[in-house]
Amino acid sequence: MPGKAAKVVVSERQLAILDEFRRSKMEPRLVSERAAIIVLAWEGRANQEIAEAVSVGRHAVGVWRRRWRDGWNELTLLECTEPARLREAIRETFRDAPRAGCPGTFTAEQVTQILALACEPPEKSGRPITHWTNAELRDEVVKRKIVPNISVTTVGHYLRTAALRPHRRKMWINTTEKDPATFQKQVAEVCQTYQTAVERHAADGTRTVCIDEMTGLQALERAAPDKPTRVAQVAKQEFEYVRHGTTTLIGNWDVVQAAMFSETIGPTRTESDFVAHIEQTVASDPDVPWVIVLDCLNVHWSASLVEWIAKRCEPNRPLGKKRGIGRVAQSSHSPRISV
Repeated sequence: MPGKAAKVVVSERQLAILDEFRRSKMEPRLVSERAAIIVLAWEGRANQEIAEAVSVGRHAVGVWRRRWRDGWNELTLLECTEPARLREAIRETFRDAPRAGCPGTFTAEQVTQILALACEPPEKSGRPITHWTNAELRDEVVKRKIVPNISVTTVGHYLRTAALRPHRRKMWINTTEKDPATFQKQVAEVCQTYQTAVERHAADGTRTVCIDEMTGLQALERAAPDKPTRVAQVAKQEFEYVRHGTTTLIGNWDVVQAAMFSETIGPTRTESDFVAHIEQTVASDPDVPWVIVLDCLNVHWSASLVEWIAKRCEPNRPLGKKRGIGRVAQSSHSPRISV
């Protein structure tokens, strides 16, 4: 009597990765086959039907269905906590179980030294590059005599297994606030602003907006029209272009509606430009309160901006000397506009 096939459950993100694996020409053949087995099982196919479609034995289909079922909870937890590691975790799920055989070529200490080198900046090794490639890393490993010889493929395998990607960079910004308590208070205020945005909008229509700029955008015009898509041909775009200078985008992100609106595009981002942008933004819905989230760029708390807010919201409030206006701007909470 045939046994009951293991039930296969797949999340949307997992399904996208599995589908990519089974169609990929770069993944190992066994990974592509096993990804195809899980996708077909998710579609409700029987084991025999899957075996014929993938050209494997029926027993192998059952093995990989069970392997996926047994590892699914761990994959799902990883997807929620560390989504960047999900792709490699799925690859690991499809690897063959450890078998008896010859000991590894490299010791754990050597592998650790290779990974530690990948975490160092290349300039520390005297190399005129900003990012490690597998080939450059392999050359440096041999040069330092960590191992006598190693292939570029093996270096890449160790990096993937450790979820290290030294060829990539991600932007971040460090705070200039030196007092940890003050910094945490500022973070809490910003987070509280975002968390209560929906509630305030429902109560009195308050618009919570995050504003920032992108400067130096190139205004380019292609030297010739694009060629449309044709049978067996993708659309083509002219390589040459004409420069028309640069422009600046000041954008508004509505936190509640999750949409851009009333953006400003112009040649500069001066104090007067930003005041005009705020005026344009508030004019788009003048009868509701506004909460505007900004960074500490000088034009975001200029004298002109504070004067405009004061004139609109508290015309009788004295502002004092210009040197104190910046402090007012950072903490100006009027009944209608908060910055």
